[in-house]
Amino acid sequence: MTDPSSSPETSSAEKAASPRPLSLPLRCLLMAFAVLCVVLGLIGAVVPGMPTTVFILMAAWAAMRSSPRLHGWLYAHSTFGPILRNWDEGGQVSRRVKWTASVSMLFSSALIFHLSEKPWLTGLALAVMACVLVWLWLRPEPEA
Repeated sequence: MTDPSSSPETSSAEKAASPRPLSLPLRCLLMAFAVLCVVLGLIGAVVPGMPTTVFILMAAWAAMRSSPRLHGWLYAHSTFGPILRNWDEGGQVSRRVKWTASVSMLFSSALIFHLSEKPWLTGLALAVMACVLVWLWLRPEPEA
């Protein structure tokens, strides 16, 4: 009698379940992307209208696949860690992050409205921000 774990079907299922290690060039590209996203996230923390959370989420995704050290640093970070852990727990976004994003988008909308010379571009930017805000406020919040 043969062992079921040695059947070709099981071995192919096991291969599909365990991801192949990434090649060195791909890991380097993902690491560079993760670092770029962290830098953009840091810039977004001080520049109105530029997102922070999206870049940090992308950095965590890339770091998880390329650099356990950077991934661990992001999750241990006093600012980024809670955002990432909340997202991991069902796409939750804290109310503080929602309000920060809303105020930032309101400020950016006012700047765009007053500085843009093309009405269609102003309308497009405001519509995109409105859609993002609706999506953001519909996200679940972590329990206090």
